[in-house]
Parts: sequence; C-alpha cells; structure tokens
Amino acid sequence: MSKPFRKTFETCAAAIALTVITAGASHAAFAQNASDSAALDRLPDPVAPHAPTALPEGEIAGQTYADMVDLALASPVVVKATVRRQTRLEPSDSPGLAPGFVRLYIEADTNAVLVGPTLGESLRFLADIPIAANGKIPRLNKTQVLLFGNAVPGKPGELQLSAADTMFAWSPALETRTRAILTELIAPDAPPRIIALREALHVPGNLVGEGESQFFFTTQGANGSAPPVSISVVRRPGEPTRWGVSFSEIVDQSAQPPRRDTLAWYRLACALPPVMPARAAISSDETDRRIAAEDYALILRDLGPCRRNRVTK
Repeated sequence: MSKPFRKTFETCAAAIALTVITAGASHAAFAQNASDSAALDRLPDPVAPHAPTALPEGEIAGQTYADMVDLALASPVVVKATVRRQTRLEPSDSPGLAPGFVRLYIEADTNAVLVGPTLGESLRFLADIPIAANGKIPRLNKTQVLLFGNAVPGKPGELQLSAADTMFAWSPALETRTRAILTELIAPDAPPRIIALREALHVPGNLVGEGESQFFFTTQGANGSAPPVSISVVRRPGEPTRWGVSFSEIVDQSAQPPRRDTLAWYRLACALPPVMPARAAISSDETDRRIAAEDYALILRDLGPCRRNRVTK
C-alpha cells in the first residue's frame, strides 16, 4: 500500500470512528444543525490577529449576545484553532445532516484554549458547513476558527462540538465577546441563574404617588447554592420611576439596572416571565398588587427582549 493511499485510508477511518463516538456520546452534537441558526455563512480568509480596544456590540458571526452565553454555558471547552486539513464524510456517515450542508472531519492546530483542559497541539472534530452557491465545498485550510464543544473522554485531541454548527470563523470581535462572557461566568460573584419570581410586593410611601416595589427571586448558583437576587423599584412624586437589581442580601435603593449585553442583563432579560405571576403577589391591597405589576412591566420594557437566533432546547 502506498503511503498517500495509507494516509487517506487512516484519515477516513478516524473520521468514521469519530462519527460513531460523537453520535453515541451525545445527541446534542447533531440535534441542532446549522439551519437552526444564523451560523457560519462563509469562512473568510484568515485575519491577522490584533488587540481589540472595545467590547463589540450587536450580532457577531450571526449570533446574538444571548446565543453566545447559551453556547458558553453549554460548552466546557472553547478553543481557538487553525484548520490544517479537511475530509468530507459521505452522507451515509453523516446522520442528521441538514440539506445544503456537508459534514467535514477536520484536523486543526490548537492556538489557544479560552476555557477547558489542556487539549494538546492538534485537534480532530466533526463540523457541518454550508455548501457554496456554486455547489463546491469551501476550502478551510489555514482558516482560524473558534470552537465550542467538549473533550471526548479517553480520546486525547478529539473534540465534540456542542452542536454541529458551533465552529465559527474567528475574528477579534468574536474572541473579545467570548472572553468577556467566559470571564463573567467564572467570576466568584457571577450572577446566578434565575429560576422563578418568588415574591412581589409594593409598599406605599407617606406621600401620594410615593412607594417602593420589591421583587425577590428563586435562584440557582454554583455548587447548589441559591444566591439572593432582588429588584427594587422606587417611585417618588415629580421624579421618573427608577429601579435597580441587587445580587446580595441587601435590598439597595441606589442599585442600577444591569448594562445591556452583560451576564446580569442576560440572567434577567432571558429568564423573567413575560408577566408577573399572580401567585408571586403578596401585597394584601389590590392597588398595591396592581402597582407592583406595573413596575414589573416597566422592568421588562427597560431590559428589552432577549433575542436569540439559535433554537434553545
């Protein structure tokens, strides 16, 4: 057997083996194809890295801020790599492949691990990419990519993507946003996941139009903890209604709303129910319950919608 033929045979065998491992280990790898999201339309030519000076805004690589946080939460490994070689898998070896896409077995060089264990100098993984308009498969050699996934147990250097389309063309903006999200997620005081609105009450003040509404949430933090999260809405005659969120035991009237596209904003905007649940209202007076509901609606308007392009499971 000639050496070139032996190399091709070994590559295809490894790709098929990785297909079996990935499909058997987790349905998540193929449950969400690229058609479910505004994912990679085209992998551009490699971009020379440079130090970004500001956090990016808006969508990046077709992903909203909420999409990126969802991916970061679902991905124990985030790595920057450079594609070295690609091999197309036959349709029979590509279960769950969406129409108009091709599944590739990719070998890449590790550039940087943003989060996760040491992966070694090279990586192997499967990814679905769209076929070009002319019917050709894009050539990805030397392209820098950002990968969201998980290491395959017992298989050094093998990576299972969090979904079939979670290989993105690297850019300074994408890396900056991803690093900012990961930094917030691993911080000791990271805002916890909000499970439910537990209590809502309004306490009127001494003057007409004066009062304060308070909202308390059931949360889920790291290691089974339940860190406190509360929102206070303050009304004063002749002044705009203002509110703020507190991630501590203290209900602080000077607290501020979270800045958009931060983890605190994500925890609220992407978790709060669209209307205040009646069971959460604990004020005895009907007027106070109505004001609390109005203040809750104000919070939702100020937060704005939690936009997602990806389909959440």
